[in-house]
Amino acid sequence: MLKYINSENAPKAIGPYSQAVKADHFLYLSGSIPINPKTNEILGDNIKEQTYQVLHNIDAILKEAGYSKNDVVKTTCFLKDMADFASFNEVYGEYFNVYKPARSCFAVKDLPKNALVEIEVIAYK
Repeated sequence: MLKYINSENAPKAIGPYSQAVKADHFLYLSGSIPINPKTNEILGDNIKEQTYQVLHNIDAILKEAGYSKNDVVKTTCFLKDMADFASFNEVYGEYFNVYKPARSCFAVKDLPKNALVEIEVIAYK
């Protein structure tokens, strides 16, 4: 059985998709960009600020579904510029300090709303 997850503490979907879908023990989060859920605008001018906001949004969705960052088993990360990789890793490493999920990280040409970073997550509990 599928359960669709939507948190008021994370940005609303900007397209025809859900913030997350729970399938049995797995939770699949759609890609999250650094939108402030209160203003619906991108928060931050640099990769570190934007990464913090993305991880804050992910936290809100995980919490809404009854999961935590410790349940995350895989992330896929999209960066607008690979020159931001080291700074991105600093913030990402602080967030996933003990439990480090498997990860892929790619540079992409563009992201929605001209964001610098997008992260999608798979969690298991």
